[in-house]
Amino acid sequence: MSAADIVQRTRDYERWMVQQSAVVAADLRLKHRLMAEAPFPFFRATFYRWADLWQATCAELDDAPKLLAVGDLHIENFGTWRDAEGRLVWGVNDFDEVAVMPFTIDLVRLATSAVLAGDSKPGVAIAPRMACDAILDGYCSALAAGGKAFVLEEAHPGLRAMAYSADRDPVRFWEKMNAWPTTKAPADIRKRLAREMPEPDLRMRIAHRVAGLGALGRPRFVALASWRDGMVAREAKRMLPSAYLWALGRTRRALSGGVLAARAVRCPDPFLRVDRNWQLRRLAPHCSRIELAGWPRERDEERLLRAMGRETANLHLGTPNAVPRIRAALKRLKRRWLVDAATGMAEATLADWRAWRKAGVR
Repeated sequence: MSAADIVQRTRDYERWMVQQSAVVAADLRLKHRLMAEAPFPFFRATFYRWADLWQATCAELDDAPKLLAVGDLHIENFGTWRDAEGRLVWGVNDFDEVAVMPFTIDLVRLATSAVLAGDSKPGVAIAPRMACDAILDGYCSALAAGGKAFVLEEAHPGLRAMAYSADRDPVRFWEKMNAWPTTKAPADIRKRLAREMPEPDLRMRIAHRVAGLGALGRPRFVALASWRDGMVAREAKRMLPSAYLWALGRTRRALSGGVLAARAVRCPDPFLRVDRNWQLRRLAPHCSRIELAGWPRERDEERLLRAMGRETANLHLGTPNAVPRIRAALKRLKRRWLVDAATGMAEATLADWRAWRKAGVR
C-alpha cells in the first residue's frame, strides 16, 4: 500500500457515503481532526480501511470459516443496557459494520485495538502477547461452553464497577445530553422517535448528537423528554451497509446488525432495533458505550480482555453451523497467530496514521 492510499480511500468512502445518505459535513471535519490526534482514534474511525489492510497483511486468515461478525470490534465497542427484566447487562454495544466475514477478523481487530490503545491516554497497560492470550482464552472457553450472557446484578464485580463509574453518573449524563444543540429532524424520523417514547404525545426536543468515531458524519438524532419526574431519551442513527462490504464492492447486501444482536447468546436490549436503515435505541446513564476514560483506575486488564473474548464468542455462536468449523480452524492455526496478526495490523495502521497526519487532511 502506498502512503497516499489512506487519503484516497477516505475520499472514496466518503463519496460513497454521500451517495447513500445525507451527511453532516461538520461531523466529518471533526472526524478528520480526531483521526490525526493519535493512532487509536484513527483506528476506530477507519474501519473502511480494514479490508484493504486485512487482505495485504492477513491473507492467510481470510480463508477462515465465515459467519455473521461484528466487524468493527474494539475495546471501546462494549457497554451496558437493561434487559426486559430491568437487569444490567454488559456486552458489545455497536453493530454498525456487521457482515458475513471470516471469524478471525473480530478476534484480530479486538486484539489490534488493545495493542494500539497501549499508547493512549488513558491507555491499556498490558503486553500484546498477554492481551492476545487473554482474548483467545476467553473466546475458546466460551465457544466450548456454548456461551453465557454477562448479567451484572450478582456477578462480574469488575464489569459492574465500570458500569457505575463516575462518568456515568445520572446527573452528569443528563447535563451532557441537555447541552446538545437543538436541531430539526425529518418528519418521518421525528414520528419514529415519538413512537419509541414511553407515552404518546410527549413533548420532545430533538438534539444533534456527536458521538463515536466510525459513524461520525452520519445523521444522528436524539429525542429528549421529561417523563414522570425524570428524563428519557431515544436515539435514531442512520445505518449504512458495512464498510467491509463497501471495500469488497458488495454493498447491495441487507443490513445485518439487528440480526446478529437477536441471534447472539445474550440478554437482548428490548429497545434496540433497526427500522428501514435507522437504528433506534434508548439512551440512559447505564445504557451506553463504555470508553477507556470510564474504566476504573484499579482494574484487571487481563480479566477484562478475557471477558471481551467471551462476549465475541457469544456473538459468533449466533451462527451455530459455523462453530464446528471454527473449532477445527483454531486447532490448525499457529500458536502465535493472533499476536502476529494483531501486531502486523497495528503496524499497518500506524503507517496509515502517519501518512494521514503528513497529508494534513481537513
